[in-house]
Amino acid sequence: MPAIPSTPESDRPRRRSRYWIGAAALAGATVIGVTGVIVVGATRSDDGRSRQQAVAEQGASVMPFDLEATTHVFKPTKAGGVQTVVADDPTDNEQVALVRSHLRQEVERFGVGDFGDPATVHGEDMPGLAVLEANFDALETTYRDRPDGGEITYRSNNPVVVAALHDWFEAQLSDHGSDAHSG
Repeated sequence: MPAIPSTPESDRPRRRSRYWIGAAALAGATVIGVTGVIVVGATRSDDGRSRQQAVAEQGASVMPFDLEATTHVFKPTKAGGVQTVVADDPTDNEQVALVRSHLRQEVERFGVGDFGDPATVHGEDMPGLAVLEANFDALETTYRDRPDGGEITYRSNNPVVVAALHDWFEAQLSDHGSDAHSG
């Protein structure tokens, strides 16, 4: 069997270092989980917090905007899907600017296979995530401003990638609860 060529660390997506940080954090959460910290993937923690509450808390470390002042909309399409994040108050210029900045950065990261932010919020085993990471070059992501926030459009000609994206959208809908809607 031929050896797999090594990729220099500088050529790897930023996600690699986040993976190890996330793995260490998850390992810590697993150990502490006995005392009531939610382990990613759990439905309810020992202290009664729901998965949605835990995701909101984890999301606050990744998303600069206020989850309670914004809404995520996930709309699957035949070729992929559209993820929209809008300020609940369209005149809240601070939230609109934070949403736009974050989504622009995510498009850049997704374009190089860095899905570290969703993994941090939802867990490494999030449905669809591994397929999206492994096939990022078969996924086109584009960003556009909206008057009340921004949106990312995902497109692929690969049916496996499209199915993974739809699974990923469903997982986000479930995890974000009332802060997210199907489009």
